[in-house]
Amino acid sequence: MKRGFYTIMAAQFLSSLADNALLIAAIALLTTLSAPEWMTPLLKLFFVISYVLLAAWVGIFADLMPKGRVMFITNAIKVGGCLLMLFGSHPLLSYAIVGIGAAAYSPAKYGILTELLPAEKLVIANGWIEGLTVVSIILGVVFGGVLISPAVADFILNLGLLDFLGVNNHAEAAIAVIVLIYAAAAAVNLAIPDTGARYPHHTFEPIASIKNFAHSCSLLWKDRLGQISLSVTTLFWGAGAVLQFLVLKWAEAALGMNLSQGAILQAVVSIGIAIGAVCAAAFIPLKKSLNVLPMGVIMGLLVACTSHYNGSMVSGALSIGSVTISYGVLVACVIMVLVGICAGFFVVPMNALLQHRGHVLMSAGRSIAVQNFNENLSILVMLAVYSLLIKADLSVQTAMIVFGVFVAGSMCLVILKHLRNQREFDSLHLIGEEKRH
Repeated sequence: MKRGFYTIMAAQFLSSLADNALLIAAIALLTTLSAPEWMTPLLKLFFVISYVLLAAWVGIFADLMPKGRVMFITNAIKVGGCLLMLFGSHPLLSYAIVGIGAAAYSPAKYGILTELLPAEKLVIANGWIEGLTVVSIILGVVFGGVLISPAVADFILNLGLLDFLGVNNHAEAAIAVIVLIYAAAAAVNLAIPDTGARYPHHTFEPIASIKNFAHSCSLLWKDRLGQISLSVTTLFWGAGAVLQFLVLKWAEAALGMNLSQGAILQAVVSIGIAIGAVCAAAFIPLKKSLNVLPMGVIMGLLVACTSHYNGSMVSGALSIGSVTISYGVLVACVIMVLVGICAGFFVVPMNALLQHRGHVLMSAGRSIAVQNFNENLSILVMLAVYSLLIKADLSVQTAMIVFGVFVAGSMCLVILKHLRNQREFDSLHLIGEEKRH
């Protein structure tokens, strides 16, 4: 790998670490402000919605200048959102501004990979990026929890270094530290090399931008490889958002775990995704990326079958020092790791293939913006459907079966569509096609 790739990885790790720690700190800030409970899930909505509403413009912005400079500016926007929280702005509004920075950061983060690396290294690069992102998510949540803990937060406050900002509670102390993490990420962004890639400038005028973005969406959805990879990644991220909540509900219903303990299972799924991502990077070259599609079917069926598992089915416990873990929970952890491995193994090659096709058909930034738009729209829609299922009083077991069958069935349709494309036209040679646009 080129040296610049490792600089990108360092910047991505710091930025993602801060993103996930900030979510915990923002939730704590809402609690400090005695905000109603229904506001807490709105944090995710306010963060994600920027990916959808600004999709027509963030790709243009990402291609406007060298990607490292774009990543610096977007991390600076995140710093601004954090500072607004410290200066008394409502957490939802401030978190939405951080979401704007994240939405504009993503096309540059992934787009630079296609500029910096040859096509045959994209799967490896994505494997490392996804694996590192998962690690940063796990550490970020833990880091956020540590920062808002009384012992650590009181220590930060007692230093007196934040008095000029008016910081006077645990949540604000945590946010102030997270600002420094974002600032460090921005500093690393400045060290990312200029790849020399330049694109025609497109207008930011609303109507023209939306038309151009719609054309970009159409290009990817009509492309025989683009439509397959985009379908898979769109399904994956929407399903992944629902799976986060399903795992917590399943942990409570099947294993008797509380919210804090159930969150550990979420981390276990993330570990599985990291393992699957690394395995895909090691064993799946770009030209064989479509061979992993059946893993999506397996993942869906595994989730559906897991709905029947109950911790009481396995007796006994394992003692490690003063900690005792039931075998039922250990089996559940193994199942969640397997679900994560399946997910990571099939989504990483699809990400790489989608980036390559997008780079060939249009530009790096615009293609990632299209991807983000579809994936985050999927998140919003699938979370809304999941909420309706919960409102209809469906049991956790039924919800998991519906979810698993839907994912498996959708992946089967994608596979059939790919086979049909192959019969009509051998699309695999497109992977090596030179850029035409």
